[in-house]
Amino acid sequence: MFAIPGKQAVTITPAATRQILKLMNAKGHKGLRIGVKKGGCAGMEYTMDYVDEVADHDEVVEQDGARVMIAPMAQMFLFGTEIDYETSLLESAFKFRNPNVEDACGCGESIKFKDVAELSAEREL
Repeated sequence: MFAIPGKQAVTITPAATRQILKLMNAKGHKGLRIGVKKGGCAGMEYTMDYVDEVADHDEVVEQDGARVMIAPMAQMFLFGTEIDYETSLLESAFKFRNPNVEDACGCGESIKFKDVAELSAEREL
């Protein structure tokens, strides 16, 4: 929907690729669907769900066998995002480096996106 020819909607780091493949292979899923929903103290939260069927309007990004589907409503908000997987002493989690985020809460669980008009204008540049 919001694609630029020759450019993937999101990029996936090697660490995220390995983790997505591990999750896909654990139970035979076709990939992970990434989206956004209202919630959290900053207003929006990322969502991730297993996918067994690709929906008609999903944006599909594949890298070395790892497959991520982006829900249609989330495509504009996630375009340009790098998906990483980080492991520390306290947690292991997917991390989103998203140029469309204007602000985030202190715990990093929720985000606030730039104005929709601003996002659309940036896509046209």
